[in-house]
Amino acid sequence: MMKVIGAVFIMVATTWTGFEAARHLAERPKQLRQLKSALQSLEAEIMFGHTPLHEASRRLSTQLSKPISLLFDAFSKKLLNSDTTVKEAWAESLKEIWKITALKQSEREIMKQFGETLGRHDRISQQKQIMLTLSHLEREEADARDRQAKYEKMVKSLGLLSGLLLIILLM
Repeated sequence: MMKVIGAVFIMVATTWTGFEAARHLAERPKQLRQLKSALQSLEAEIMFGHTPLHEASRRLSTQLSKPISLLFDAFSKKLLNSDTTVKEAWAESLKEIWKITALKQSEREIMKQFGETLGRHDRISQQKQIMLTLSHLEREEADARDRQAKYEKMVKSLGLLSGLLLIILLM
């Protein structure tokens, strides 16, 4: 009886691990799309609304879902509450929320470079920087979709099959 209960626990744990890894693969393209949408909205706020950066970030944080909304919320608060530069506020906000995203280091570097230019240029130059960042994120999203298509089903199956292997080896 104990062997059966142990086998069930092993199957549940390994299958759950496989499905969790697959969820992580599926979250990355979704979060990249949200990030691109946020940058496009930020561009519209800057270009057409002439909205201050802290206000535009606050508005974006209410429109987006987590964890991307947390980035813009933290950025807005840092701009209002402290005497940091825009670059420092962006970098600190990225650092705070990055561990709860499904995004990779390459996306972090893209967003970090975007933060380097944020608020430093006139509106036209800022628009060009946003467009450049969007093109980089588009490339990363295509890569994320490819990885999801290739590996999502495999990771789920691997979780299930590794559980079966463990059970067979332990019996």
